[in-house]
Amino acid sequence: MKIIIVDDNEITRDLMKTLLPSMGHQVVGEACNGNDAAGVFAELRPDLVLLDLVMPGKTGLEALKEILAIDPAAKVIMVTAVQQDGISRELLAAGAMAILNKPFSYAEFEQVLKRFS
Repeated sequence: MKIIIVDDNEITRDLMKTLLPSMGHQVVGEACNGNDAAGVFAELRPDLVLLDLVMPGKTGLEALKEILAIDPAAKVIMVTAVQQDGISRELLAAGAMAILNKPFSYAEFEQVLKRFS
């Protein structure tokens, strides 16, 4: 799959950029904040977006809504350290396909991605 990563944490982005090719995926772009997420999505039209929830500027939830306004069929996995049922329900109701909680293991990351490849 062609994937974009949107996360303000450079270490997290680098980790994903290292892991994804080993799982057979291609990282086609990235953004470091919610403000740039929809623009990168619109330009690159990836198969999947890995989107952080808490970022400077627009939140991941706001970026999720913008991405889905561009393409209602977009596949977005929210990646977050916020582990609360209420927030998880809100993200899924807003159109997120899945939620990956930080910190995550290689196996957890791979398992979530396999659901969409």
